[in-house]
Amino acid sequence: MDFSSFTSGSTVAAIGALGTASFGIVDGLKTLPVVGISNSGYAFIQRGIQEFFPEAKRRTAQGDLKILFDTLQGNWINGRELNDQKAIAKSLIKLRLDSTTAPQFSTATGVDKQILSQIGAKMSNNTPLDPAETNVLGRFDLALSAILDDAYQHADQRYRNWSKLTASFVAVLLALAGGATLAEGSKPYLGTAQMWLALLAGVLAAPLAPMTKDIASALQAGVKAAQAFRS
Repeated sequence: MDFSSFTSGSTVAAIGALGTASFGIVDGLKTLPVVGISNSGYAFIQRGIQEFFPEAKRRTAQGDLKILFDTLQGNWINGRELNDQKAIAKSLIKLRLDSTTAPQFSTATGVDKQILSQIGAKMSNNTPLDPAETNVLGRFDLALSAILDDAYQHADQRYRNWSKLTASFVAVLLALAGGATLAEGSKPYLGTAQMWLALLAGVLAAPLAPMTKDIASALQAGVKAAQAFRS
């Protein structure tokens, strides 16, 4: 394989297939309990929840808080739709608003502590809120949404970045291994043009995977146009 072969549609398709296979392998790593790629980014979510429960951590939480953390981590690992995850997290936190949790919730969101405590007590007793309390609850709701959105957006960005990085690493290893199997046994492989081309294919594999078909079609159209022009 020489460098000119990188301009062919079949080569681009093969590189894209390598990228797709690499992402598939990375996706399979989700099954690993602690170091699985799906755990990447969850720390941002836990940090967001700790705004409301400062001393709580998933591994040490007890009772309702443990259920909260386990539910949110389970949704994250399983890749549930991001807006659904935020809605569930928001609902689970608001369910825990009462006169006891109101002070720490007030600190997290910046709303009036006394009024939020009144709201928590009334919500526990199913007592209607007055207009001032309804206004404070609305401000609390907006602040809660902003905190959770920030946490989940950072978590999603971290997960996607680590997935792409890991897939690129896997693609490079697969490409180098494939190049080694094609090299002639009597000749060295390390440092040869064949190895560097395999390395280049591995580096390009992950970025090309989502757009392989478009690039291959564009290359084929370009070749046909050039042939038509020459004829």
